[in-house]
Amino acid sequence: MFPVTTTVPWTNWGRTQAVTPREVVPVTDADDVAAVVRRARSEGATVKAVGSGHSFSGLAVARDIQIDTTAMSGIVHADPATRRVTVRAGTRLHDLPALLEPLGLAMPNLGDIDAQSISGATSTGTHGTGRNFGGLATQIVGLTLVTGTGETVTVTDDDRATLQAAALGLGALGILTDITLACVPAFALEAVERPVHVDDAIGGFLDAVATNDHHEFYWFPHTDVALTKTNRRLPADTPAEGPGKVRRYLDDQLLSNGVFGAMCSAGARIPSLTPRLARIAGGALSARRFVDASHDVFVSDRRVRFREMEYAIPLAEIPEAVAEIRHLIGTRGWKVSFPIEVRAAAADELMLSTASGRTTGYIAVHRFHGDRPDDYFTEIEKVLFARDGRPHWGKMHTRTADDLRTVYPRFDEFLAVRDMFDPDRVFANDHLTGVLGR
Repeated sequence: MFPVTTTVPWTNWGRTQAVTPREVVPVTDADDVAAVVRRARSEGATVKAVGSGHSFSGLAVARDIQIDTTAMSGIVHADPATRRVTVRAGTRLHDLPALLEPLGLAMPNLGDIDAQSISGATSTGTHGTGRNFGGLATQIVGLTLVTGTGETVTVTDDDRATLQAAALGLGALGILTDITLACVPAFALEAVERPVHVDDAIGGFLDAVATNDHHEFYWFPHTDVALTKTNRRLPADTPAEGPGKVRRYLDDQLLSNGVFGAMCSAGARIPSLTPRLARIAGGALSARRFVDASHDVFVSDRRVRFREMEYAIPLAEIPEAVAEIRHLIGTRGWKVSFPIEVRAAAADELMLSTASGRTTGYIAVHRFHGDRPDDYFTEIEKVLFARDGRPHWGKMHTRTADDLRTVYPRFDEFLAVRDMFDPDRVFANDHLTGVLGR
């Protein structure tokens, strides 16, 4: 039998969730998981799997039994001919490039953080940017999970309806044990970053996402400066250009993490300094261009701890929504040290995807973890929810099941799958009950 650790406090990366589970159970395979679930069900207990703890919401909080999937890592099976690769559910995103590179493959798109497990990232709706590219869960063509009755079930793309629920299942349908990804031939990216006036970033956003493979921008509150990031897909054998990995790492560590972290800390201690510090940071931005392997361009090293809320709205509404948020920041007196991030994604068919059924724009707002509490998130949430907004499942929000039913056309269809897979709510917790109901 696998070992059990008791009374070990757990805190997520953003320090927004904390719990001391009754038990922490490390698992190595589906049989281990099934045994834990069957025992929990017989005891009337609940079970939650945890990956890297990089979600800000309470989806993974486990008061009874927490399953540690760390040991469930690596490739199960790979078929280079079909470009389908099955990986264990605990595999970290940052480990995938080295696993896929010998196969000449890559993931079609990634977000800018790769600390998450593949199961955690897909189950919460992690996405990158690109008008023609979906979130990570859209890359799933099959999976294996253990249901609330302790049954091990494999779902393939032959059962599209079930896969459209389980690929982005919030941990509500079962514990994932492996995931099959539709990969693409390895590719390089040309990255072009440049500071622009925020009016140009906002006004040009819709054209930029329509004409580029990947485009996003960051606006720095209290300034007129935005940083645009545009990536163009290139053949894998394209020679690397521009600042090398070491130089980019040093730049990111010194500026994006070291200096920026110090400025955030200073602003948290003396909030009145924040606008001045933001203008200094904005003035220090410079243009750069480089070419490298796709994963080395998509991903950034973020070490400054923060809290985050992100909403998905119809893409066409992004310019007006950002303008409304700018006005709020200018009139409400909030002192915001972190930039606002704006991205885009393709429509998809997943039941609970934030891009389900519509081409989507994303607005993410952040606060330094040491900032004093205020109503910054809640007031911006009102703006975005009023625009048919859908909150990112892994980030902070206050929406309930009644709210979410109005913005997800397939919400009740997902709940019907939940009733089949977890009739006794073995995988429930307070947060999941809040967003899905009992």
